[in-house]
Amino acid sequence: MAFRDGPFENLKVPLAWTAAAAVIVVVIASLALIVSDRRDVRDHDSYTPVRAGFDAVMGPVSGVLAAPVRWAGALTDGVKGYFFAVSENRRLKAEVAELQPWRDQAIALKNVNARYEAMLGLRTEPAVAMVTARSVSDARGPFVNARLIDAGSAKGVRIGNPVINEHGLVGRIVGTTGGVSRMLLLTDVASRTPVLIDRTDARAMLTGDGSGNPRLEYIRGVGALQAGDRVLSSGDGGGFPRGVPIGVAAKGIDGSWRVKLFSDRGAIDYVRVLLFQDFGQLVNPESLNAAPLAGLGTAPAPDAAEAAAIDDAAARRAAQRDAAAARARAAAAAPPPAATPAPAAPRPAAPPAQTAPQTPGGAL
Repeated sequence: MAFRDGPFENLKVPLAWTAAAAVIVVVIASLALIVSDRRDVRDHDSYTPVRAGFDAVMGPVSGVLAAPVRWAGALTDGVKGYFFAVSENRRLKAEVAELQPWRDQAIALKNVNARYEAMLGLRTEPAVAMVTARSVSDARGPFVNARLIDAGSAKGVRIGNPVINEHGLVGRIVGTTGGVSRMLLLTDVASRTPVLIDRTDARAMLTGDGSGNPRLEYIRGVGALQAGDRVLSSGDGGGFPRGVPIGVAAKGIDGSWRVKLFSDRGAIDYVRVLLFQDFGQLVNPESLNAAPLAGLGTAPAPDAAEAAAIDDAAARRAAQRDAAAARARAAAAAPPPAATPAPAAPRPAAPPAQTAPQTPGGAL
């Protein structure tokens, strides 16, 4: 339907009135802009009511007029996102594929740092020097459970040193070179470790048999062991320090007592070697050489009565010594007594003379 076919087909607007109305609107808009935008006036009070009123009117109007603009901008962004979704998806997939290796490396480094922090937090009481090492080779078989670690005699490692991880005792050193050492695990058939039961302080021997849970043998005491008791190193024999955690006691399928090792809770790839030789290195030599009664050297001085009694006793002892010395000198200066003849021994009596028997015929 054309404009001329409508109800306004006979409406005719004079051109002069239209131009005049347009000029008035333009003038009003110009004045409004001048009033609202002027900043260098000298008398601010004369324009304050006008500007305040204009701002009060234009605020809602500006918000209404700006709404279509905002809607148009949001619509434009939506259309652009729709048309560029495929390319954006491809770009994001490429970024994910590029960041995936970095994510895996970050997770691995996080786990390694957590292991390092746990191992560096290990402390013994009393303190024992330690060396951190990494497992470089694994020798497993039906009877042999041993590993090689990258720390040797150059770092102070010796045969017999205990090896631990962040959970507990792992084994001991059975061979060493300059840069590599052989570690015998607790599960090896050649492993023998003296242990104690934490709850009862009973002694036993931890014996490896090639399985994951070594046996407890030679348990001393009746009822000294229960399932769930903590097993620690006893320190008997001087090969291990006392109190290193080993595991938890449990009843095996065959009826024997076995130990669930704490060291199995994590991988045995990073370990620490205790540079332990004997219990003498755990004692401070200065404390052994200290005088046992050193605290008595600062006793308070005696009073006058005690000092007089002490002097009197000392004088009597000196007088007794002098008297004994004088008697000894006098005895040494006196002449020796004259010797008296010894009495003669009595002579034995002579036996009586025997007479010859007389015969009846007369004398012989």
